[in-house]
Amino acid sequence: MREDEGVVGGSAGGLASVGSPILEAGPKAEAAKLLPFLALGARADLQAAAAQHVLALTGSGSGRTLLAGQAALLRALVELAVAPAPAPARDAARALVNLAADPGLHEPLLAAEPGLPARLLGCALDPQWPWAEEAAAVLANLSREPVPCTALMAALAAAEPGESGLERLVLALCTPGYNARAPLHYLGPMLSNLSQRPATRAFLLNHDRCVVQRLLPLTQYPDSSVRRGGVVGTLRNCCFEHRHHEWLLGPEVDILPYLLLPLAGPEDFSEEEMERLPVDLQYLPQDKQRDPDADIRKMLIEAIMLLTATAPGRKQVRDQGAYLILRELHNWEPEPDVRVTCEKLIQVLIGDEPEHGMENLLEVQVPEDVERQLQQQDRQEQSSASGAAAAGAVAPETRSEGAAPT
Repeated sequence: MREDEGVVGGSAGGLASVGSPILEAGPKAEAAKLLPFLALGARADLQAAAAQHVLALTGSGSGRTLLAGQAALLRALVELAVAPAPAPARDAARALVNLAADPGLHEPLLAAEPGLPARLLGCALDPQWPWAEEAAAVLANLSREPVPCTALMAALAAAEPGESGLERLVLALCTPGYNARAPLHYLGPMLSNLSQRPATRAFLLNHDRCVVQRLLPLTQYPDSSVRRGGVVGTLRNCCFEHRHHEWLLGPEVDILPYLLLPLAGPEDFSEEEMERLPVDLQYLPQDKQRDPDADIRKMLIEAIMLLTATAPGRKQVRDQGAYLILRELHNWEPEPDVRVTCEKLIQVLIGDEPEHGMENLLEVQVPEDVERQLQQQDRQEQSSASGAAAAGAVAPETRSEGAAPT
């Protein structure tokens, strides 16, 4: 199961839904009356007021439902969102962010304007477009669901001849100042959602393109948890491809230090322990902080867990001292569900190797009844962890050469 949080919540992160009362009398009729004022040829002040009114409507569930039934109004909103100044494109785009945050509204949005993903993609990747962040946020919300994600993939594939749409997306995401007027943080969750698709993972993991290597430094990106989390989610999805684990862990990519560093704190290790760690994880400063976002910490742990799916992967992760970082993380971790995830990875690293024929944990066939029992056990562990006042310390590492999941 490959899934990602994308833009979590009612709307896209910092572009939160704007709450306001719904029109008082005859809301459907009143909403329809807004249409002439949203047209591109309307008087500028009335057009701006109408766009603000629609934005306010998208701040409530009933307002969004009302707008979902107004196909002509949705089309006009899209036209405004991609129109140049002096059109109120930002308010129109922010209204689309809020509408796209509701998965139930994706169908009417795409029915009203089938070309919506392609048109917004052009804005999001335009270095001169002032509201590119809003366009990216709409696409991040839309791409959480299969149908609009497919439409976005088609738009990326239809880029100009000789140019890869995914290459442009990665370039925009990884280039500081790509757009001087828009930070483009929401390209991160958009790429994470797209990386649920095999075609995107194939592009990212192409050994000749050096794409995934360009994403790695962003696991430490300090200015936005949205961008950082999107990149970490993308890397986690890539780690499902076990055929590439040796390459990912090897010197060409060397992914593990980039996954471990955000989980590391300022702890002192013995000289013997320090020598087992990658150079980038040795002698960290006393003010070193772990990633403050619990969801990101959990995704980092899950990515490492995926890298331990094969016997060679487990050996490489062990040999680079991952246990030491995870041991200290477990002792520090305040979030119960992240602690449980960390414990499971530690058990893989210190446990015995699976029996012959079951070395690749991603290919092990689990009977349905056993899977149900494991899922129930997971729920019980989560509940128990949430109710615990404190958890015990992790057991000391053994020098076992094997691992097995619990």
